[in-house]
Amino acid sequence: MSDQYSLEDNEDAVALRDAWERVIKTVESNLPTTVVKKFLRPLQPVLLDGHTAVFDTPGQFVREWIREKYISLLQHELSKEVGKTVKIDLRVTARERIEEKPDAGTVTLRPVNVDPVTPLQSNGKYRFDNFVVGQSNRLAFAGAKAVSSAPGTKYNPLFIYGASGLGKTHLMMGIAYEIQRRDPKCTVMYVTAQQFAEEFVHALQNNRIDQFRRAQRGVQVWLLDDVQFIAGKERTQEELFHTFNYLYALGKQIVLCSDRPPRDLLLMDERLRSRFESGLVADVLTPDTETRCAIILSKSQQEGIEIDHDVAMFLAESIPSNVRILEGALNKLAAQASLDSGRIDLQMAQETVERYYSTITTSKPNFEQILDTVSKHFQIPVNDIKGQSRKAPIAHARHIAVFITREITGDSWKHIGALFGDRDHTSMMHGYRKIRSLMNRDKDLNATVRLLIRDLYPEV
Repeated sequence: MSDQYSLEDNEDAVALRDAWERVIKTVESNLPTTVVKKFLRPLQPVLLDGHTAVFDTPGQFVREWIREKYISLLQHELSKEVGKTVKIDLRVTARERIEEKPDAGTVTLRPVNVDPVTPLQSNGKYRFDNFVVGQSNRLAFAGAKAVSSAPGTKYNPLFIYGASGLGKTHLMMGIAYEIQRRDPKCTVMYVTAQQFAEEFVHALQNNRIDQFRRAQRGVQVWLLDDVQFIAGKERTQEELFHTFNYLYALGKQIVLCSDRPPRDLLLMDERLRSRFESGLVADVLTPDTETRCAIILSKSQQEGIEIDHDVAMFLAESIPSNVRILEGALNKLAAQASLDSGRIDLQMAQETVERYYSTITTSKPNFEQILDTVSKHFQIPVNDIKGQSRKAPIAHARHIAVFITREITGDSWKHIGALFGDRDHTSMMHGYRKIRSLMNRDKDLNATVRLLIRDLYPEV
């Protein structure tokens, strides 16, 4: 330990501390106040070893952010203060909890008494052992398992996306259940983006922003569902940005769910989208027939419903929709069987599908519905998609609309071109082929297009 010094017993270390204070005073007039308070003030000078100045940082995110944005400036100013060329070495060390300054959302390094957060009482109904794994959700399931076994150390953040009713919330609840099973004292918060936004607005209106922030940030695991809801809400996004940074800097586990990948959250702040993509991004797709059959059999076993394999397979083949629809069909059959005092058989299943679910496979969406769905997903007006603009986001949405129109309707290129403002058939072919080629290489785009097509078919 002879080469280790504290700020109290080493002259170079004391000189480094004084020099660093002068650097802060020099740069704070040229940098945003929040940057200085949130990223530079938390740095702790440790020792000056020759031409290397060692600093402790409160987390990996702070270290990487400073390296990317300001390391050159800080090294230049520090070198002037100590009278020689100095290289700054940032290291991540376990630190005391960070307290937020209530006036500007800033942080200092010192112990804090955080308002107690009631741990999420995770529903034992949603566990990993009753989640049916298939090719459509294998990566997301593996990521959720890894997160639950070592929160904050692997896949942080974990971003899961996919259409409604495919099991995203089941995975989030499974993470909470498993973490609390291992450590009952671990504080886990589950909140939807809509709840986050509404509670934030309520806190602003009632001058309770400090309490809101302590509640959101005083946890060890933070689960945020339906994050796409915040897109376009600038003030709420700003609050989410600071909450994300705060938790990440402390090594707390963050899990987010959305109906689309980060890159398609077009009205979301670019800073947030880049942070969402910094961990593991995993999709949950519509399950194949065999997986849907396994889901029905698993659900029936959990609920004590007797059903034969051939009946389950018939339902899986006849209702190509999300898991919630399948579970609803199973519940309808169970209710019908209890009324008839009989067993669920193939004939009963056929009658139920014909009565309640035939529109899922027989109804074909029209062009206006396709345009409306693409417009809402990408937050681009229908008239712009049909218009002449060649801006990249608009052209991309237009090409996807062309691809989906061709896939669903099978209309001729000439007819599709007429629908898109009397465009030439060759431009329609180009847009279709471009999206098809991109889908072969881009898993996220493939999932987005499949999600849009699925959403176009009505659900019962």
